[in-house]
Amino acid sequence: MWFKPYTLEMLQSLRAANMGHHIGFEFTELGPDFLKGRIPVDHRTTQPFGILHGGASCVLSESLGSVASWMTIDPELYRAVGLEINCNHIRAVTEGFVTGTCTPLHVGRRTQVWQTDITEDATGKRVAVSRLTVAIIDHGTLSTQKDAVHIGG
Repeated sequence: MWFKPYTLEMLQSLRAANMGHHIGFEFTELGPDFLKGRIPVDHRTTQPFGILHGGASCVLSESLGSVASWMTIDPELYRAVGLEINCNHIRAVTEGFVTGTCTPLHVGRRTQVWQTDITEDATGKRVAVSRLTVAIIDHGTLSTQKDAVHIGG
């Protein structure tokens, strides 16, 4: 399913100096139709009451889904950008690591939908489930959007 023969080492280089780096995200496994990664449950990823922050679960999901989507396209011609993400939080985690397993629900020419099941490493129990919808846009679209007039907000 991947556009090129990607490796975990190649994917790890995508983490430098961005959100994933700041929260300790790492890719852990790559298969023919899935991508796995994990984050620690620590001071970087918990909310004030000491449990995994829902936003950290979303970062894990979007990191996996965006990269998985990017892996299915020709990056010289297209970009994969998130349109919508949702996440159902099922149980609290206070320490250790959580792992996301991202799989495709729909891989289309202009849109893709990826599901990430997030589990606690220590118990294997489901912590959250998330869906990410991604738009596939032409490579030049992002550079022209920054020149557009922003209305509102």
